[in-house]
Amino acid sequence: MEPSASSIWKTGTLPQLSEVLAHSVVVQIPMRVKFRGVHFRQTMLFEGESGWGEFAPFLEYPPEEAAYWLSSALESAWLGFPEPIRSTIPVNSTLPAVDAGQVPAVLGCYQGKIREVKIKVAERGQSLAEDIARVSAVHRYAPDTRLKVDANGGWSMDEAFEAIQRLEEFDVLYVEQPVQSVDEMARLHAKLREKGVGTLIAADESVRKAQDPLQVAERGAADVLILKTAPLGGVRRALEVCEQAGLPVVVSSALESSVGIRSGIALAASLPELPFGCGLGTVSLMSSDVTRDSLCARDGVIPVRDVEVDKALVSSLSVDEDVRRWWHERVRRCYRVLEERL
Repeated sequence: MEPSASSIWKTGTLPQLSEVLAHSVVVQIPMRVKFRGVHFRQTMLFEGESGWGEFAPFLEYPPEEAAYWLSSALESAWLGFPEPIRSTIPVNSTLPAVDAGQVPAVLGCYQGKIREVKIKVAERGQSLAEDIARVSAVHRYAPDTRLKVDANGGWSMDEAFEAIQRLEEFDVLYVEQPVQSVDEMARLHAKLREKGVGTLIAADESVRKAQDPLQVAERGAADVLILKTAPLGGVRRALEVCEQAGLPVVVSSALESSVGIRSGIALAASLPELPFGCGLGTVSLMSSDVTRDSLCARDGVIPVRDVEVDKALVSSLSVDEDVRRWWHERVRRCYRVLEERL
């Protein structure tokens, strides 16, 4: 299934670029802990006819990839979301690749009971021993909590094969993106099953970076799909992928403010089943937000509701003029890509 922006805009046309930029603001939000190598998150917000949207592709993403994120942001702000079928979303807490001794402090940022924790592993410069120590620390801190691990494609085939066997003692729900490519993941999946290892494999980057998001399911490379609304182009596009893949789905964040989290919640609220907690609790990893009523989990769930952006908070997080111009030019380049795809 070739990625396309057109499926998102079946019910309307793109808003004018001048209107998009006129109703935008760029902010920089500090992080509580380093995540994906960053200590702050730069992001752009749009206010449209249906509310707010967020455009937050990581800085290194080229226009061809970042254009999907723009489509998602415009969908949120100008089209709105499908009607939800549930009123709350189960979520996991997310633990960055911190030292084992930091586990209580980081997980203590989450409110109430923690039902699931997704633990980052395979960080560059860290060892498998450090990963195991981090997972073990979470297990000791919250022994009744369901665990997941996320390698972000950071292991080689041999490293992944060894790590997943070592992790079996913690009864993890699944290992997310253990290796980089779909081909590697298919071979790893088969090798683990031959060995009698039943740990589930979840695909993240292999879905959102592939020309065909359904390739993972078709090749039997994974048991679970991790979907993010922004990299797929929006809620409606992500729902198409879910329907055609036929695999269990976990909705995850792309480290956005509450505005971006709202689009992930809209996707999760529209899915027929949610067998695992979603990775939408990442606002707790930020030191600030663009609303005074953040979409944070309490007792492992987030309510399905809209976000009221606080313009005073937005002003306090604003960037300098050079940064603002860089983001405006980025939107222009991505907008041209969307026009070519329609």
